[in-house]
Amino acid sequence: MGHIEDRWHKTIKLPGGKTERVRTARYGTGQRYRVRYVAPDGRERAKSFPDRAKKRAEDFLISVESDKLRAAYIDPDAGRITFREYAETWLRTQDVDESTRESTELRVRKHLHPFFGDRQLAAIKPGHVREWDRGIAGKLAVATRSVIFAHLRAILGAAVDDERIAKNPCSARSVKQPRAVARQVVPWQLGQVTAIRVGVPDRYRAMVDLGAGCGMRQGEIIGVAEDDVDFVDGWLYVVRQVKRVRSRLVFGLPKNDLDRRVPLPGYVADVLRQHIKEYPPVAVTLPWEDPASEDRRTYRLVFVTGRRNAVNRSWFDAKVWHPAIEAASIPPGRASGMHALRHFYASALLDGGESIKALAAYLGHSDPGFTLRVYTHLMPASEERTRRAIDRLFRPDASTDGPATAQTGE
Repeated sequence: MGHIEDRWHKTIKLPGGKTERVRTARYGTGQRYRVRYVAPDGRERAKSFPDRAKKRAEDFLISVESDKLRAAYIDPDAGRITFREYAETWLRTQDVDESTRESTELRVRKHLHPFFGDRQLAAIKPGHVREWDRGIAGKLAVATRSVIFAHLRAILGAAVDDERIAKNPCSARSVKQPRAVARQVVPWQLGQVTAIRVGVPDRYRAMVDLGAGCGMRQGEIIGVAEDDVDFVDGWLYVVRQVKRVRSRLVFGLPKNDLDRRVPLPGYVADVLRQHIKEYPPVAVTLPWEDPASEDRRTYRLVFVTGRRNAVNRSWFDAKVWHPAIEAASIPPGRASGMHALRHFYASALLDGGESIKALAAYLGHSDPGFTLRVYTHLMPASEERTRRAIDRLFRPDASTDGPATAQTGE
């Protein structure tokens, strides 16, 4: 059990067994009260309080002993590490692919370190989080603020798990994560997709067909190998992508580490056959996931540059894609990237009656609920189908398979 020491007074024994309280050499200087207690790790800890603060010292001791009983004790020294020191450790220990690590490092160092970097973890309060978010409001898009806030919450959440701090300031009721207003996807029309395809050089034209006809992401299209295409049974296997990590191209797993197979429409199969005939696949060797990795893999890629290298998406966007959308009279912007071909694919499947669950699988979404939230407004209206179904059920003259026949056993 801990105790409180008054360092301005001490008790001495007098002749005859009596005691007397007298002043110490420290009287009137420094902190008066010192709380001494044994932490769960067996080490003695102490915290000092000034004169006239004995009640605060008593409350602190009660709180410490209560936390020890509830296994909720946090060593006060553990939270003295700066946010920058702890965040850098957190970044190094994240189990993510290198491209995700790179983007996370950039956001943390650019947008969190300037405000929180030199603060001790234990000193960061909900008010600081609100002040930081208010400072970047209007300077960054709401969606970007939301992502950076998620990084901050994850870092401070890890600090709670590591028993550096007792509570996550981002979880306080007064702190609200920025939420971007979800914009409804407006898919392109077939004429727009066709116009873009015409504007793309012949060597890369089939990439448009894979995006619009198979719903593949840009990096997945660039990473398609000859062996991934099953022309016999009509399947396309999405098992890798080409992405840029620290300015270098690497092979890696598809997003969310989910490989999948996608139905290969006859039209797209014909386009691919012709493309492979005109531009034979080329063996390309790249590192796997990490540019510094010794794990290097070789695949015969279906799409390569004129120099027989893997396609760099940054170069492709600037030199191939943007000129094509401008020629198709489509305004440039975030909504007109190559990702828009996936929206076209999704709208076509939903219009054809495909289920959300199947669409999620073909798009490589880990959660069908996400697919539903993004594309639910594109699902064809079902009111008329509902009317016909009920009419067939209750009108004897409309169908012989209704309640009346069911009751008679016919």
